Formats: sequence, C-alpha cells, structure tokens
Amino acid sequence: MSKSIIQLVDELPTNNLTVSMLRSLDFVIPGQWNNLVDFENTIRTVTGETDESIIQQVGERAIYLYNDRSQGYQRAMWLYQTVDRTDKALGAAAFANKVGEKIPLLGFLNKVTPKADKAQTIDLTLKLVVELLAFCQINGIPGDSIGDFVTSLADYSGESLMRMVALVCVDGLIPFGSDFIQKALATLDKTSPQELEQSSTFQNINSDIPGNNSASKLNFIGESFNSVTGWMNDLVVSRGLTPQKVVSNLQGFMEVADDKLDYLAAFLDVSTNYYEHTGTQTLARRLIERAVAEI
Repeated sequence: MSKSIIQLVDELPTNNLTVSMLRSLDFVIPGQWNNLVDFENTIRTVTGETDESIIQQVGERAIYLYNDRSQGYQRAMWLYQTVDRTDKALGAAAFANKVGEKIPLLGFLNKVTPKADKAQTIDLTLKLVVELLAFCQINGIPGDSIGDFVTSLADYSGESLMRMVALVCVDGLIPFGSDFIQKALATLDKTSPQELEQSSTFQNINSDIPGNNSASKLNFIGESFNSVTGWMNDLVVSRGLTPQKVVSNLQGFMEVADDKLDYLAAFLDVSTNYYEHTGTQTLARRLIERAVAEI
C-alpha cells in the first residue's frame, strides 16, 4: 500500500457526493454513522481519550499493526478500494465538482448507461463477498468463514452497518426493486463461470475468493450471498425499505426521475465510493480498538 493509514483517514472527504449519499441513508439507521475523518480525531472519538501521550501511543501502535504485513489490515483496505474502483471506466472525477449543487440526473443520461441485470447482480454479490473477505482479513480468520461473518452481522454498527445498508439500498433496491434478493439469486443461478470471468471486479479479486477455479468460486459467491439473505430481508422489512423511500431521501441532495432508477444506480456506481470511504473508517476503528487493548 502506497499510503499510510494516517494518510487514508486524513484524506477522507468531509463532504462530497459519497458523503451526501450516506447521510441521506441515515433514515435507515438514525444516528449510527458519523463521518469520522482525521486520524487523530478518530482516535479521540473512538477511545474518548484526552491524554496526549496515550493518544500518541495508540496512534503509533495502530500504525505498526497496519504496516505489519502478517496482519490482514492492508489486504482488507485493498479489497475495499478495489471493489469501488473497478468498473469505473467513466471516471468519477467528472462528477466531483458537482458537490453541493443540485444534480439533475437527466443531464447525465448521455454519460451513464445502466448495466445489464447479470452484470449488476455480479457486482452486488461480489461487493457482499468483499465484505466477507475483508471481515476475515481484519479478524485474522480463514476467508471461507461464512458462518462467522453471518453471526457478526448482528453486531455490525457505525460505518460497517452503514456500508451494508448502502449495499442493500444502492446496489440492491434501486437497480432491482423490492424483490432484489430473489432476482439476484435467480440471476446467479443462470450465471456461468465464463460470464463471471468477464467481470473486471472478479478479475481483480479472483485470487482472494476461495475456490480452485471459476466454477467453485461462483459457488462460493452464491453460498455467501444466500447466507446473508435473511439479514438483508430483515433489514428491508423492519425498516419498511422500498426503492421509492430510498430515492425520496436521495432527492434531498439530487434531482432524481422516478422512472430512471436503473440510470440512477449506474450514476451512483461511477460517482461514489462508499465501500472505500466507510471501509477506511472501519479499519481505522478496528486498529485503534486493538491498539488500545494492547497498550
């Protein structure tokens, strides 16, 4: 990794399209996510410490743990970054200067096109697999520990919970509708290993996914997604989530045409990096919590 954990946290934006999108999803988990930026500020917030010497010790230990390649923190960071950066051929930079403005989505329709359902399904399920793989890396357990990951979801909070909420809302409900779980499972069943291999995301994270070949990796992806369907369905039902409710909250910072949700999904895909953003925050929190426990 070319950047230190300090740089990664210090460079997190306080306000951009990704942050606005995540804030608009606060209605799902009110008050759970705060946009923690600045490494020292994150240490103070996570630990509640005011003693400068302790803050420095925690920071130094967290940096040491992140730099230790025998730990999984750098790999987890790479996974969060990679799943966001693939499939962005259009480039998010064109949208970055629109922060703070009303964004008329229709104006971008000549620049973004919706993905085919199969490609969208593969992206959705691979994001879920990246969450599982990163969880395993951070906790130092084998990458095929599906059961441990599913159990941990009950304890998800803060930025980790927000990331899963965004996955359900932005990559599930908006492009596929309220029955996104059933649609994704049905599409996966009809997906061949060769089609999986065409995904640039899969090409990038292929070596991290358990399995001896594309067919076995496809089975692992399906098993992983299927194992989380109960949790996702509970979230949707308990919060009364619908595509319309999600979009109405997004309309607080951007103009959205209700009949263009497939384009909206494509637009958010190329113009936000919520996995990397919240993933960086998750990693910083886990490093700081471990550092405190060790000093």
